[in-house]
Amino acid sequence: MNIHPSALVHPNTKIHPSVHIGPFVCIEENVEIGEGTIIENNATICSNTTIGKNCHVFQGAVVGGLPQDLKYQGEETYTIIGDNTVLREFVTVHRGTASKKQTVVGNACLIMAYCHVAHDCVLGDHIIMSNATQLAGEVVVDDYAIIGGGSLVHQFTHIGGHVMIQGGSKVNKDIPPYTMIAREPICFCGINSVGLKRRGFSDEQVGTIQQVYRTIYMSDMNVKQALEHIQQTMHDSEEKNYIVSFIQESPRGVVGKGK
Repeated sequence: MNIHPSALVHPNTKIHPSVHIGPFVCIEENVEIGEGTIIENNATICSNTTIGKNCHVFQGAVVGGLPQDLKYQGEETYTIIGDNTVLREFVTVHRGTASKKQTVVGNACLIMAYCHVAHDCVLGDHIIMSNATQLAGEVVVDDYAIIGGGSLVHQFTHIGGHVMIQGGSKVNKDIPPYTMIAREPICFCGINSVGLKRRGFSDEQVGTIQQVYRTIYMSDMNVKQALEHIQQTMHDSEEKNYIVSFIQESPRGVVGKGK
């Protein structure tokens, strides 16, 4: 195990022998760190944190810090970071509260410098958060979402998979999957067709997604009518069902179309 002599590592930890721990790192008790992970200098890994394999935590990051939630009363909660995830400089990821018990960042995520992931957030796999993006408490982000730099995401928001959100956005509505979101206030600006094709979606799958969103955003029907029409007229597919269920289950509603 490669631990710099200036690092502080609590004896009650489970750290794989291949882990690299740099100068002035602080690792508190009940921490687990998987094979091949690198913890750079001056990072802090707080108690009740699990970090997976082949992760890279850069300088000054704080993982598993106490939540900034006045309801938090010191209950035992957790932070979980998946495999192959990168947390760049000065990223902060706070542990959960009694609400959900844990904050989760999935596999193969890139969380760029100065980003914040608040208590009880749940991030899927392959997510990119660009510099200084801030997630409030209990935000859910599905797989392959990309959030542009400096974006502010309101608490309890749900961001769908494969979306692309313009930098500097103020996200206060749920973002349905496969979409591009931009402007001020944010609105639907089309589907993320380039990203979908890069990830291996077929022309038929992309066409289905386009047809669903044309019905929702470009017809004269309201959202409820549009969803009923989609259910009645379109064949079942994973993409169609994901979009429909996402919108039906959204308590705050999804973003509207631009003017």
